[in-house]
Amino acid sequence: MIKYALAVLLLVASPALAKTEKAIVAGGCFWCVESDFEVVPGVIDVVSGYSGGDSANPTYKNHEGHYEVVEITFDNSKISYADLIAKFLRSVDVTDSGGQFCDRGPAYRTAIFANGPDQTAAAKAAVADGEAVLGRSIVTPVLAQKTFWIAEDYHQDYYKGSNIVLTRAGPKKQSNAYQFYRQSCGRDEQVKAVWGAEAFSH
Repeated sequence: MIKYALAVLLLVASPALAKTEKAIVAGGCFWCVESDFEVVPGVIDVVSGYSGGDSANPTYKNHEGHYEVVEITFDNSKISYADLIAKFLRSVDVTDSGGQFCDRGPAYRTAIFANGPDQTAAAKAAVADGEAVLGRSIVTPVLAQKTFWIAEDYHQDYYKGSNIVLTRAGPKKQSNAYQFYRQSCGRDEQVKAVWGAEAFSH
């Protein structure tokens, strides 16, 4: 009886495990991308990190050559990779090749790191669709996936934090500091300016 029960549990669990997929994207500040995508139905987890460079074990203080990225784990029976990438493109300024919003420089550029031919084809199709919607070129490249390096613990779920941090407006609870930063950078306003009614919102 115990062996039968275990077999049933494995049969139930295995299909769910088979539906799990990962997407790696760079959208400027990884705190913001993590905040945006953790609430998307079908998304299981979002982790901040670094990728795209050649150096091993990058850190926040030394990640030259790497992008700030997030690794999104999702259930592809609930949301497809193509739909996830379409949402990602509509959550950033795909016309800015120098960074995102008030964060400038190579680490803050947008990119899609595709894993294999299926993700590559889906990502390129999503970019082409976005260009048709905008009527202009999208500068966000589709790149081959490289090693994902997880960021320091204090970057994970930063937007939910309760620690007190110092901002330009004085000491604030971390979650409030995050909102102050996001609004000061004009992230949401610029995304709406680029995408209009197509802008991703949650």
